[in-house]
Amino acid sequence: MSIDNRPWVEKYRPRDLDEIVNQKGIIKRLKQFIKDKSMPHLIFAGPAGTGKTTSALAIVRELYGRQMAVNTTYLELNASDARGIDVIRTYIKDFAKARPPVDIPFKILILDEADNMTSPAQQALRRTMENYTKNCRMILICNYSNKIIPPIQSRCVVFRFSSLNNEDIKERVKFIAKEENITISPDGLNALVEVSKGDCRRAINYLQSCGTISKKIDQELIFRVAGEVPPDKIKEILNTALEGQLNFSLKLLEDTVKDYGLAGINIIKNIHREIYDLNISEYLKIELSKLLAEFEYRLSQGGTEEIQLQALLANIVMLHDTK
Repeated sequence: MSIDNRPWVEKYRPRDLDEIVNQKGIIKRLKQFIKDKSMPHLIFAGPAGTGKTTSALAIVRELYGRQMAVNTTYLELNASDARGIDVIRTYIKDFAKARPPVDIPFKILILDEADNMTSPAQQALRRTMENYTKNCRMILICNYSNKIIPPIQSRCVVFRFSSLNNEDIKERVKFIAKEENITISPDGLNALVEVSKGDCRRAINYLQSCGTISKKIDQELIFRVAGEVPPDKIKEILNTALEGQLNFSLKLLEDTVKDYGLAGINIIKNIHREIYDLNISEYLKIELSKLLAEFEYRLSQGGTEEIQLQALLANIVMLHDTK
């Protein structure tokens, strides 16, 4: 019996369009393309981990079935690697102009991370799309469709994928956990959804990382693997600083950094996540947001983490009199 040692993201990737969740309107239109055996060039745009690449591969699988063959019926390229104009004029053009096998309507070229292509490469691509439409249809996948030049956008139908909702991610995680004989507690499941931020791929990767440590997963393990701090610890640091206790808040911050091994920028992101749930005035929330923005910029410019984080807490303590 062979052991499937693929990453769980690949092992549990949906095989057909019906398995893709939270994109019902898009899936319905794509299935009509498959039924008609005809489709225009497509752009799949949206956040990471929402099913764009999976949908493209599912189209190929459902359209070609057993005839699915790389370099013959479809080709998948990552535009962040192959993004130069020479690749467009040679490799991609050669694939697009070659006639498809007699028994398939057209070939498909999947160009992932197309928003990373250079402008000259995109200009070259639009001519290839125009000249060889009969032989080849292209699916361009990107996070930001506005980075695709307007001439290409006008030649394509744009599908905008939305972030997955919490319930959809929970259902997928519970399915994978059951398949892998992993027990995940309710608070651990909620924590996993929180740190994944609508990205199902990230949630599955975190689940696999936790599964290598323990077959019983709880909130604490999720936060440690994800490099996040439990909300109650961040709130304790903030409330202590807002009460004017600088030394105690510094001690809590130091212990948190040591326990979770976080970088300064991660601490600031964790604090930002919690400030709007604090029981403080709107004015204080505004001032905290401005402070976090300033100190995030300082860290991005190379400021010393320890000094900047201590200065951040000192500034928060100074807000004590305005509560």
